[in-house]
Amino acid sequence: MKELFTLTILLIANYGISQIISEKLVKKHLYTLSNDNMGGRKAGTLGIEKAAKYIESEFKRIGLEKFDGLDSYRQNFTDRDLSLFNIIGCIKGNEKRDEFVIISAHYDHLGTKNNLEGDKIFNGANDNASGVTAVLALAEFFSKNKINSRSILFIAFTAEEMGLLGSKYFGKQINPEKIVAGINIEMIGKESPFGPKTAWITGFDRSSFGQIIQKNLTNSEYKVFPDPYIAFRLFYRSDNAALARLGIPAHTFSTSPMDKDLDYHKVTDEAKTLDPYTIKETIKAIAEGTLSIIIGKDTPSRVKIIKY
Repeated sequence: MKELFTLTILLIANYGISQIISEKLVKKHLYTLSNDNMGGRKAGTLGIEKAAKYIESEFKRIGLEKFDGLDSYRQNFTDRDLSLFNIIGCIKGNEKRDEFVIISAHYDHLGTKNNLEGDKIFNGANDNASGVTAVLALAEFFSKNKINSRSILFIAFTAEEMGLLGSKYFGKQINPEKIVAGINIEMIGKESPFGPKTAWITGFDRSSFGQIIQKNLTNSEYKVFPDPYIAFRLFYRSDNAALARLGIPAHTFSTSPMDKDLDYHKVTDEAKTLDPYTIKETIKAIAEGTLSIIIGKDTPSRVKIIKY
């Protein structure tokens, strides 16, 4: 309990988490990334290029370093005859700088469909501008505070909607043994089925990751639960899966009520349908819940390698 109290003090009192992770910052990122001028951010389109430039500009403003071996924030590759790119920024760690924690979200969505009547743009505000908002806000928090013992990679994955293409490519370029945890964030813009100030985590029983998060949030008003939608196989459907298949304890945070979300993969998935307060509180909980991993106090158990 003393350690939990110390972690909470580090986050809330000394490092101003509430001042940095604010509704104002959430709205800035959310409304920019889901704006009509992004054209639905489909991989391989002008719209995703605009989104990439925004994310890159924020990484630069925040002061993130380039990932090893890259001369820019872009990790370029080709798949399905498309020129694709993940966006990667880094904060080098202190005592354990050769151990990495990944904080990720996919920044692509479905683009536009010209055969529709009326609105033709799939803005993807919840799916997944909300997740990218979290990545950017967490990058700003940890960059300003420099409390990470382990190095942190902040990644906006491309082409998740096409079959996890970006995260699969990234997984081929790394040594998975150096990756301690994968913190993936997807669809955190609507209140969880467990109620206010709650989230759920995919693959809860596959490593000790979720238990560590719950422990760190013991003194918090925020609670996390195992994924309630087992039949949906969500552990396999987001970018965490491409890392988990390498043995990395990679899991996805979400709040969305998947069985009741009428805007999922619809043109109605717009920023105005989301709750910035829910996003803000979830981002703060992710920061607090994962802090012991980031500062090197806890290490999640590895997952059994997945075949799919």
